[in-house]
Amino acid sequence: MTTHVTLEDALSNVDLLEELPLPDQQPCIEPPPSSIMYQANFDTNFEDRNAFVTGIARYIEQATVHSSMNEMLEEGHEYAVMLYTWRSCSRAIPQVKCNEQPNRVEIYEKTVEVLEPEVTKLMKFMYFQRKAIERFCGEVKRLCHAERRKDFVSEAYLLTLGKFINMFAVLDELKNMKCSVKNDHSAYKRAAQFLRKMADPQSIQESQNLSMFLANHNRITQCLQQQLEVIPGYEELLADIVNISVDYYENKMYLTPSEKHMLLKVMGFGLYLMDGNVSNIYKLDAKKRINLGKIDKFFKLQVVPLFGDMQIELSRYIETSAHYEENKSKWTCTQSSISPQYNLCEQMVQIRDDHIRFISELARYSNSEVVTGSGLDSHKSDEEYRELFDLALRGLQLLSKWSTHVMEVVSRGTGPYVTGRGLGSLPMTLVSGGRRTPREGSTSRCPAELWDPRAHRYTRVEREG
Repeated sequence: MTTHVTLEDALSNVDLLEELPLPDQQPCIEPPPSSIMYQANFDTNFEDRNAFVTGIARYIEQATVHSSMNEMLEEGHEYAVMLYTWRSCSRAIPQVKCNEQPNRVEIYEKTVEVLEPEVTKLMKFMYFQRKAIERFCGEVKRLCHAERRKDFVSEAYLLTLGKFINMFAVLDELKNMKCSVKNDHSAYKRAAQFLRKMADPQSIQESQNLSMFLANHNRITQCLQQQLEVIPGYEELLADIVNISVDYYENKMYLTPSEKHMLLKVMGFGLYLMDGNVSNIYKLDAKKRINLGKIDKFFKLQVVPLFGDMQIELSRYIETSAHYEENKSKWTCTQSSISPQYNLCEQMVQIRDDHIRFISELARYSNSEVVTGSGLDSHKSDEEYRELFDLALRGLQLLSKWSTHVMEVVSRGTGPYVTGRGLGSLPMTLVSGGRRTPREGSTSRCPAELWDPRAHRYTRVEREG
């Protein structure tokens, strides 16, 4: 018997399926969806340069060079961290007292085993600084070519070259400062020669080159200056780098304290490299190519951080330049005087005023947002967004400025810092309460005293040299 079902009954039966109970804990027939994480990264290091195929090939080439130079700067920073954190290993290793000592072979074997990885790092550092100097001088030679002198060089490219100059200055001073590096290499070399680890001529020559590199102070600076002086017109490019640093510093186009101090070091070390046997910075100043008077005013900030707690006197670059003695009267930054910038108490009034003014303006914007509501962001004009951006930037600049004041006060009062007596470094150690904490590699001490306002007494200072 055939049952006839109308269309209305069929549709009602389908609707009843929605009420059909389904048992729980049934196995999933598909895996749960995986979450998608999105992170914006604007530091692409010019990886997108190949996408702009319609652009000028010269700028694509410059972006490629810029990218590789940034990678070399990162590698240089790693070597700076290595030197700064270096602690003597040879002091902890037992020493061989005499040639008849029965366990001297075992001591030498353990010495080589412990120090060989560290000496390998030093060897890589020597090769890196050689490669970095060749790369920097190659870029200078390319940009100073007669056919390319009239070409436009971007500010970012000049600043990258300035960062290279800063890297050379930092690495050279860290190498000068660390006596433990030389001691560890000497201990390794002594043990390796006893065990005849360096039998082939190439290993002997590499070890000798490393010994000379570590023993000679300012080796990086000397090699850099020698290779630059054979490039025709190198002083013109260095003048552009110094001028862009002066412009950025004068207009406060920096955000962090490290960027500010980097600009000052580029000015000083750049002038030192320019003032040599081939070029004279005072003649360039007479031609209005550079402005030494403006730089002299900037160098009233006498001591700036070099790396970590290591400081450097900016006037040292001027005092050790080739033509300083006959032009000594043109500089005021080399005179011994205390800048008011190192007195935090004198800065507190301005700091409080800036803080109150900024907080008041920030509160005004916050109150207006509360009154108008937070859902009307899309109705803001470009000018309003610009005001908010400028407010945020000004807040970051104030935080950076206050942090810079503290860093500069600490750098002036504690050291270690490099003074104007030659290109070597003179670490400075605070000694209080009769307890001495000499820095490694100390030879002689020049005691002095500084007033400690917290302790209400003078604190003894010893400067090593």
